[in-house]
Amino acid sequence: MDDCVSQVFAEPAIEVRRRPDGSLLLRSAVPLGEPDPDLARPLYRWAAARPRSVLAAERGAGGWRTLTYGDARASAESLAQALLELGCGPDRPLVILSGNSLRHLLLTLAGYLGGIPVVPLGTSYSSAGGRERLRAVAAAVRPGAVYAEDGREFGAALTAPAGPAPVTIVGTGTGGVPFADLLRTAPAERLRAARAAVGPDSIAKIFFTSGTTGRPKGVPNTHRMLCSVQQMMRLAWPFLTTTRLTLLDWLPWHHTFGGNHNLHMVLTNGGTLYIDDGGPTPPLFPRSARNLAEVSPNVYFNVPAGFALLADELERDSGLAKSFFGELHLLFSAGAPLPDPLRARMLRLAERFAPGEVRFTSSWGMTETASAVTSVHLDIDVPGAIGVPLPGLTLKLAPVGDLLEMRVAGPSVMPGYLGDPERSGAAFDAEGFYRTGDAGAPVDEDDPGRGLLYRGRLGEDFKLATGTWVRAGTLRAALLGGTDALTEAVITGAGRSVVGALAWPRRTGEPAALRRELARTLARFNAGQGSSRRIERLLLLAAPPDRDTGEVTEKGSVCASAVLRNRSAQVELLHRDPAPPEVILPADRARTACDGAGHAHPGSA
Repeated sequence: MDDCVSQVFAEPAIEVRRRPDGSLLLRSAVPLGEPDPDLARPLYRWAAARPRSVLAAERGAGGWRTLTYGDARASAESLAQALLELGCGPDRPLVILSGNSLRHLLLTLAGYLGGIPVVPLGTSYSSAGGRERLRAVAAAVRPGAVYAEDGREFGAALTAPAGPAPVTIVGTGTGGVPFADLLRTAPAERLRAARAAVGPDSIAKIFFTSGTTGRPKGVPNTHRMLCSVQQMMRLAWPFLTTTRLTLLDWLPWHHTFGGNHNLHMVLTNGGTLYIDDGGPTPPLFPRSARNLAEVSPNVYFNVPAGFALLADELERDSGLAKSFFGELHLLFSAGAPLPDPLRARMLRLAERFAPGEVRFTSSWGMTETASAVTSVHLDIDVPGAIGVPLPGLTLKLAPVGDLLEMRVAGPSVMPGYLGDPERSGAAFDAEGFYRTGDAGAPVDEDDPGRGLLYRGRLGEDFKLATGTWVRAGTLRAALLGGTDALTEAVITGAGRSVVGALAWPRRTGEPAALRRELARTLARFNAGQGSSRRIERLLLLAAPPDRDTGEVTEKGSVCASAVLRNRSAQVELLHRDPAPPEVILPADRARTACDGAGHAHPGSA
């Protein structure tokens, strides 16, 4: 492997079949080839080829603490042996109750080596609101051990697990077996036997999806699923085979894109992952900026809110811009459509500071498919574009009412939900395609092979009081794609006379100017649209989406149903007649026509 960059994107070759029932079948004509049989193979491969190369690094008191491939292999073998001796195994997983860290990574690798399923859970499970979910998870997986990064921080949560009492392991603090003690365990025959039993169909991880509409669903991810995704990405992004990947990434490992797509991309291709202790929010982003001043990634993943904060900082600090773009080849936006103005700002910065061409891409996938299903092989030029199916997958667009549900089949699709045959049966159609519940549509009806657009969740659609259907997902994507002033939005109006939106602003300063900008945005957005495509009212929310109450799913996206349920008072305020001063109306509407008063409310356009 050298450090030159070959072609970034492979040319997509998509076969399309139209069926008499109106469904479409799309698949890549590129053969998948042979993925690694399990995720321990790339660790052994790079530990042998480049033992001193850095696999991962995290912030410490004195700078970056690094973990080489050689040290990772040795430590993972010791940890795997220790976990097996503690009672972990294929039927007794390891629960990791922690954020991203080098210890988290080593325990994950130990699970891969020893055939021990790893169950990564976010830190929200340690909160009072998350402990009931933690008990449900523990009852479902019957863990052999639970790891907590800090025994003091997670102490109360560790009393929650139900079922056979798991061993507690702590990174720091008290309350369990010290992590350092496990590292002193010598690998022995028990590990060799367990390693020999690991195969493509062995469970590597178990993720839990949001339980906002019922009990959490366990999603087993096999080695075949996870390794297949990485083989797909190497075919879609051929530069991965010639370029040593460098990531600085905050995406959490208890979500499929951070913990599967990104982490395994580094592992499979012998790259380096710098664990970003920042994030896409104003309180956390200064940490990301500090890290980016020291690490120049060649691929950068973020969500629109993070890109908005990044663009502000790069425009202010040319030194940071030079560092950020110094080695960069690819920008990846996920989670919501990237607004065109924000995309244009990032590309202008790239033209100014990057020594070579910088491309934009995106993707679509889910926990049940081990991350990516589709990939944008060409620059994103349409809000909501999600690209084409990756090699090895078949995507079916099946008519559901007047929408097309995206359903997927292939080696990266889960075998079924953990211990839940009823839900598993309902998750697949008669042909064995996983029903994603997401709607899609071709960018070009005459040539579906050019790519797809994301049209939102099927269950989010609703009717106005007039009986007119509102496609909430489509409307949300269009709104977010048309302005960089908002980070997220939830569409409202079920049973009401007009459509509204609850939204989170990207910035909080100059509220009057922001309100005027959004009023003009709504006016432009509504021009020439019918009632189901017009957003007549918008209310800005100060409190961010609350993970503990289910407003953020385990995929990291906003759960519209939970927001509408938890914030019913704001929904009522938004749709009150006459419209109160807090509500933003389109700039082409006079508020006096709405409320019958002879004055304009403060903040109105």
